[in-house]
Amino acid sequence: MSLRDRLAWFGAAVVALTLVVFGALLYALLAHGATTNQDDALRGRALAAASSMHTLAGITARAPVAPADLRTSTDIFLEVFDPSWTAIYSTAQMNGSPPIPSAQLRATAAQGDSGYFETDQGLRFFALPLEGGYLVTGQSTRAVQSNQSGVLVFLIISGAPTLLAALIASWLVAGRALKPLKDVAGTADDIGRARDFGRRLPQRRSRDEVALLSTSFNRMLDRLQDSYEGQRRFVADASHELRTPLTTIQGNAGLLARGPAVSDEVRRAAAADIAAETARMTRLVDRMLTLARADSGLQLELAPVELAMIVGEVCRQAQRVHPERELVSSRAGVAVAGDEDAIRQLIWILLDNAMRHARSRVSVTLTREGEWARLTVADDGPGIPPEEREHVFERFYRSDRSRTGHGAGLGLSIARWIVEQHRGRILAGEGADGGAAMYVDLPSLRRS
Repeated sequence: MSLRDRLAWFGAAVVALTLVVFGALLYALLAHGATTNQDDALRGRALAAASSMHTLAGITARAPVAPADLRTSTDIFLEVFDPSWTAIYSTAQMNGSPPIPSAQLRATAAQGDSGYFETDQGLRFFALPLEGGYLVTGQSTRAVQSNQSGVLVFLIISGAPTLLAALIASWLVAGRALKPLKDVAGTADDIGRARDFGRRLPQRRSRDEVALLSTSFNRMLDRLQDSYEGQRRFVADASHELRTPLTTIQGNAGLLARGPAVSDEVRRAAAADIAAETARMTRLVDRMLTLARADSGLQLELAPVELAMIVGEVCRQAQRVHPERELVSSRAGVAVAGDEDAIRQLIWILLDNAMRHARSRVSVTLTREGEWARLTVADDGPGIPPEEREHVFERFYRSDRSRTGHGAGLGLSIARWIVEQHRGRILAGEGADGGAAMYVDLPSLRRS
């Protein structure tokens, strides 16, 4: 059974329960009212007759002119009884004789001077004690039962179409309410089948839950589209970056393996190219794996580390790797909560990026500014244009202007991920020597 059908049947069940409760209360109220009205009519008829008689003494027994047959009649009848409950006068008959109240009613009426009611033999009696006997009025209970049956039939007849109308209305309302959800499901299925992440649900003007669902679904599609497009660019760029070193390695390896006899100088150059491109491809694959782990939700474990010590060690290593560049460093003692290996990788990425683009000089500065530890890596190279400073942290992004080189464009993306894992921030700007500068702020720890 579909959700729409279940909602329709649930709505109909609620209406049915409401009708049953309402009908039962109404029937009970009307039944009580009908009995009360019958009792008021019997009492009124008896009091009216009593006011005209005052006393029953001296009344002789006589037969009524045309007594009513209580087997078919529902009219109120009147009877007069002497103190021994012998019928003196009656306007109705039951099986050829006047109906006589039960022994219990006769005994109760003999004890007081007020009226008493009782239902017996399908008749409702009212006995009023008077001087010289008893005055009794009565009526068949079929009159009340007929009214009650009419009310019950009316409730059943009116309840059936009401219940049917409630079922149809619930089905229609459920269909209208669920239509946007059906549209969402259909759109999601179409998007998954066609991989068209640019498709969106129409914006709804209302502010109900369905509008909120549509908005949330469109936002999810925005994120999926960004992720999907980013993944496509990542794969395309990675294929391009890997193709270049693989082509170089394949060409040189073919030259050495199957080519004509070459000189030792050419052989050494080919081997050097293979080694260089192999190292380049190794770095590229390693950085791609790092980003893949970042995308999978890898979380770094942070512990207190001395940032100045790590900066000093990485600077000494970088100076040995790039002896042709002047490296100037200034470090203040500051501790941060971080992952030591990740911080080393971060500093290496920044220094390698600066060394590749510097003309002659790279500077590294570590200072404490309030609650932050600021690491600045600057060079005297061509710098980064202001409009590109936000893009340099994107994967495989490389400037088309002055800052070109042999990098794959992944280092600064990894640097940004490491900084974000340390709850810090990284910015690209202009250094004091006119070149590029990378500013990294990490939350510092208070020394005990």
